[in-house]
Amino acid sequence: MKYLHLVWAALMRHKARTAFTVLSVLAAFLLFGLLESVNSVFTEAGHSIGAAHRLITTSKSGLMSPLPLSLGSQIRTVPGVELVATQTFFGGTYQSKKNFINVMAVSQNFWDLHTSLKLPAAERHKFDTTQTGVIVGAALARRFHWKIGQQVPIKAMIYPRKGGSYTWMYDIVGIYHARTPIAEQQMFFRWRYLDEARLFGTGTVGWYIEQIANPADAGRIAAAVDALSANSGHETRTQTSSAFAADFYSQYVDLGLLVHGIMAAVFFTLILLTGNTMAQAVRERTPELAVMKTLGFTNRTVLALVLGESVLLVLVGGGLGLLVAAGVVHALQAQVGSQLPMMPVNAGIWLRGVVAMVLLGLLVGALPARRGMRLNIINALAGR
Repeated sequence: MKYLHLVWAALMRHKARTAFTVLSVLAAFLLFGLLESVNSVFTEAGHSIGAAHRLITTSKSGLMSPLPLSLGSQIRTVPGVELVATQTFFGGTYQSKKNFINVMAVSQNFWDLHTSLKLPAAERHKFDTTQTGVIVGAALARRFHWKIGQQVPIKAMIYPRKGGSYTWMYDIVGIYHARTPIAEQQMFFRWRYLDEARLFGTGTVGWYIEQIANPADAGRIAAAVDALSANSGHETRTQTSSAFAADFYSQYVDLGLLVHGIMAAVFFTLILLTGNTMAQAVRERTPELAVMKTLGFTNRTVLALVLGESVLLVLVGGGLGLLVAAGVVHALQAQVGSQLPMMPVNAGIWLRGVVAMVLLGLLVGALPARRGMRLNIINALAGR
């Protein structure tokens, strides 16, 4: 801290270059914060429940392993559980394989639990009383120009009908609205229609969704729900909505590997950029460093000053980047809700970020600092 003002003065001497470097570091650590927010969900999924208003129970064997319908009545008896709904992934395409649709078979009380999806009461009643009824998101309806009352054929991804056909006919009885267009890209139909008409899998559901009375009891309730099927052929895992979303997406991509690959590329580029900036700064200040040595600054002090400049440069940019990342994640969660597989930029992410900043600063400043430390006063003052 003794020479902090010297380090800061060195950075401010070339404000344009410093600002550009800080902006580059900011962008890198903004991306770091966002990717770590996603990656934390995947790495911590199932490790901790914490406080949650809603829990999701899936098979330990994976999301594509169904659970018996009878388990639902047992879950309802767990103290603290207010509501239990079911959901089963169906998937499908419309007219072409390119037109994939996220189709879900749901219990009729699904809408009581997902109140953020706005559906008029008359359309909800129509859904409850129409065997082939389907509710579609507003964005999805606009995409295919669908209207209420229209009948649409969907080609199933998993379940064929009895007789072997993969084409299912649905009657659009309602259109729901959500906070974002992304959340309006789904289609929901009655689980009973699926169960009565499918060729296999009768009497099973994909997963259970539990609304609980007290979020503080989430851990206890999760353990109690999983205990219902312990040592059975359908053992379960109960987790939060964000952890469930992480599991769901991990079926399609190894997100951890993707995140680390992207970050490796970003930091490699950042090392080259910041390292070049520091090397150029030391070259330009060679006479200045020589004068400092003549005034009594030791080699170690010069080494510490250059390394301090490098670390401070990265800490300023990286800290701003993580602050922006925290704001972006908060805004996204406010819009999309708990189904978004992202964690807040918490203390753990900040700690990993600060460690990365310090290590990065030391790494890019090592060679310029060594050059400054070994500087020969006579040659430097002579311009050699």
